[in-house]
Amino acid sequence: MLVATAFVLMMTVPALALFYGGMSRSKSVLNMMMMSFIATAIVGILYVAVGWSMGFGGEGTFFANPFELFWLDGVTTDNYIYVMFQMTFAIITAALISGAVADRLKFSAWVVFLPLWALIVYFPMAHMVFSCTDDSLICGRIGAQDYAGGTAVHINAGVAALVLVLLLGKRIGWPREQMRPHNLTLTMLGAGMLWLGWYGFNVGSIVFGTTFDEDPDAFLAQFYSETGRTFANTTLATFAAILGWLLIERLLHGKATSLGAASGIVAGLVAITPAAGAVDVSGAVAIGLVAGAVCAWAVGLKYKLGYDDSLDVVGVHLVGGIVGTVLIGVFSTADGAGGVDGLIYGGGFGSLADQSLGVVVAVIYSGVLTAVIALAIKYTIGLRLDEEDEVNGIDLAAHGESAYDLHSGTSGGGNSVLAAATAPTTKTEGASA
Repeated sequence: MLVATAFVLMMTVPALALFYGGMSRSKSVLNMMMMSFIATAIVGILYVAVGWSMGFGGEGTFFANPFELFWLDGVTTDNYIYVMFQMTFAIITAALISGAVADRLKFSAWVVFLPLWALIVYFPMAHMVFSCTDDSLICGRIGAQDYAGGTAVHINAGVAALVLVLLLGKRIGWPREQMRPHNLTLTMLGAGMLWLGWYGFNVGSIVFGTTFDEDPDAFLAQFYSETGRTFANTTLATFAAILGWLLIERLLHGKATSLGAASGIVAGLVAITPAAGAVDVSGAVAIGLVAGAVCAWAVGLKYKLGYDDSLDVVGVHLVGGIVGTVLIGVFSTADGAGGVDGLIYGGGFGSLADQSLGVVVAVIYSGVLTAVIALAIKYTIGLRLDEEDEVNGIDLAAHGESAYDLHSGTSGGGNSVLAAATAPTTKTEGASA
């Protein structure tokens, strides 16, 4: 669990920061990366204060008592590692949203949005999905399976991203101007690190039916069986999604791109997240192939429907999360973690209906409450960057820095506010503006 927790934390910093940063334009790469770093700090502390209590503190249809385990009061230190593990899920879910709003969301608005969204949306959703008491809405009352976060993480973040995009509006010049990724090398490196970290995400999410002290043999049998299944499924689904994405990309656009391969990796990982323990290896390949193909098609919808999802959070995380969650109802097996046969194994439409209802609840809950939060910020401190600052670049406007010091002829300054404040004032002949 220590390794799994470190891997999932790595998924946000630096993996997601690199993945999104490379996809951004050069004038906004630092802001994009900073959005992941600040999410880590804010959501992490808030999770320890009340998030664990709201998610896992006891009974409740939507959430548990925020103050029952306030600041982990009453939680023994031997359980801290599981608290930290769940904390990393909260962090990356919030950070995922940032990719949709690149270039134009005020950094101050993001800092205010993060704790409100975690408190009102993520912590309750985590309770509904992961705290499987009879009273919990999605996993208890509805009975939908979600091994590691198709609803609570990916659909949740994808819906929130769509809401913010609609309220923010389009970037200046979009879609007339082509806003290409500035460094695909960073993106592919980030994708590879996300893939590595995802083994902590999925394999670390095993829930044991017994403790080692109660029955060592049963405990170890489940450990080897379930970790082997989730590891293999996570790997094979990702392989298939890469192929599915590149095939559709080739058919639609005539080329198989590196960005497509990186996006296919993430699409496959997203889709297998809820299904990792429920399906066999053939089901994992099928889910990955479908997710890669559908997400590759879905990212183009923003041009047809007119919403500016900067880095395709909606097309990958919302669509991929829905695909993986719903297809559990088709490909799950009774040998899996949920013990339910899906449609093709003779289980009928019951599981498919449960999975679909779980998706609907997640979409409505996240969509409505995210809209309330975003509108409150919009009409108080404002959501959107000033037009002049957006044109000049949010890195300079929000942070007083630029990622690449290409013009000054100096090293070490980084074009930062601090560097400017401490630099010699002697005028240099021929210096450029």
